[in-house]
Amino acid sequence: MINRVVLVGRLTKDPELRYTSSNIPVSKFTLAVNRTFAGPSGEREADFIQCVVWRKQAENLAKFVRKGSLIGVEGRIQTGSYDDKDGIRKYTTEVIGDSVQFLEPKSQQQDNSGYNDNYRQDYQQNNNYQKNNNNTKKESTPTIDVAEDDLPF
Repeated sequence: MINRVVLVGRLTKDPELRYTSSNIPVSKFTLAVNRTFAGPSGEREADFIQCVVWRKQAENLAKFVRKGSLIGVEGRIQTGSYDDKDGIRKYTTEVIGDSVQFLEPKSQQQDNSGYNDNYRQDYQQNNNYQKNNNNTKKESTPTIDVAEDDLPF
């Protein structure tokens, strides 16, 4: 059986770092992951996924990222259940992360205190740059005269 998950999203709040009774670091956090399609209102919806990482990954996460930081998590899905104070059974689903990647420069992480439009502006600027570069490449690329019979496919 295969149980692997890869997520890219933004932290909804600062990661919570705790230590077990055996002094093992553990960090719990929620990752907001945009869906690839728009909902009925025309806007893209997001899923809020509970994640847990252990040991050095947990310490690094708490030390280097904050609310709104873009990160990647690779791991597995784990389900569980417990009885609440009223005796009602509650079910849980979370991602147990094996690997966490910080997906933005440190300078942007420090400036990022939540969701903002800097990323959209950066993307638009980079996208315009790529469009301009594509035009220059097309103009400077020489054409090659090849007969279709010479192609192996």
